[in-house]
Amino acid sequence: MGISDLIASFLQESLDEAENGVLEVQRNDLAQRFNCVPSQINYVMSTRFSPERGYIVESRRGGNGYIRITRVQVDRQTLLMHVINSLGDRVDLPSARAILSNLVHSGALSEDVGRALLAAVGDKALGAVPRENRDSVRADIMKQVLILQV
Repeated sequence: MGISDLIASFLQESLDEAENGVLEVQRNDLAQRFNCVPSQINYVMSTRFSPERGYIVESRRGGNGYIRITRVQVDRQTLLMHVINSLGDRVDLPSARAILSNLVHSGALSEDVGRALLAAVGDKALGAVPRENRDSVRADIMKQVLILQV
């Protein structure tokens, strides 16, 4: 397990124990705890605790800087619309995999739909599409299928 996984697991466990789904931590304390640079904490925040994953992260830098993570509870339709609107023009395969995994985990998509959509946007299914166009085709497919799920 890598350092990012350890940090993310610690934060997730702390968030699960926190009242009202809000966790406030000191960036420097976390960096010292995991013997890493503060930018590693920033990386974990941006990749593991994004709005697409159901979190709002507020940050204040400086000596008394903190990170506040809030778990957002939204209904299925709102979550799907947020993901559709945040997809953009291009989605790489690892991002598509993470987004779909989060949607299945949150209950916004059934496991069968998530698996089918992942197969549809995978590199095997997009084999006839030139590599430089796959991420934009992947985004278009994901948006259209997710719109049907709303």
